[in-house]
Parts: sequence; structure tokens; C-alpha cells
Amino acid sequence: MDAIEVVAWATAAGLAVVALFQVALAAGAPWGDFAWSGRQPGRLPATLRVASAVSAPVLLGMAAVVLLRAGVWGEGDSTWVTVVAWVVAAMLTLSALGNLASRSPRERAVFGPLSLLIAIGAIVVAIAGPA
Repeated sequence: MDAIEVVAWATAAGLAVVALFQVALAAGAPWGDFAWSGRQPGRLPATLRVASAVSAPVLLGMAAVVLLRAGVWGEGDSTWVTVVAWVVAAMLTLSALGNLASRSPRERAVFGPLSLLIAIGAIVVAIAGPA
């Protein structure tokens, strides 16, 4: 396994952790102050629980794109994989900026650094392409 594959797997693992967190929020875990700008401490209201439920598979899809781009699965140098990898990297960068600017100190402290590392990993993989 080369360095790009390691970065891709680490990025995908980070995305999977965040997806599991979103599943827990959707299921009613009382961690609202760590997500969605901390607007709803404790258990999220139904609308944000639905948003968390929707975000989990989106995050896993992003993980799959990162692994595809790195060449872990299939051909990572196709045009569509390259374009989607850059879209994912951009979305994750915006997410990281949002987490770092959150009103919630807990979200900033936990998901700020985590989302920044995930975004950096996605950018590295998007630039490098398949191993």
C-alpha cells in the first residue's frame, strides 16, 4: 500500500466515523451540541434528525469517491471520478470551515480539526489521483 492509498483509507475512515455519528444523532443520541452549530443541545428535533439520517449515506458516498480516486477500487483516473473527487474535496473544505467557525465550542473543538484533516486528505487524493 502506497502513501496515497494510506491517505485515502484514513480519509474514508474519518468520513465513516462522522457518518456513524450522524446515524447516532438520527437515532436520538443526545449530542446535539456537537453538531448543526450546536443549535439544539441534547437530542435533535425531528428535522435535524432527518438531516443527520440523510447526511450519513452522503458521507459514505464521499468516502467511496475518495477510495475510487486513489485507485483502491476501480480506475481512479477517469474524468467523472476526477471531477466528483474535486467536488467532494470542495464540499469537505466548506464543511471544515463551517465546523471551525461554529458557535458551538464542542463542535469547533471536535469536528473542526477532524473535518479539516478529512478535507486535507480528500484534497491530497484529488490532486494525486490513483496510486
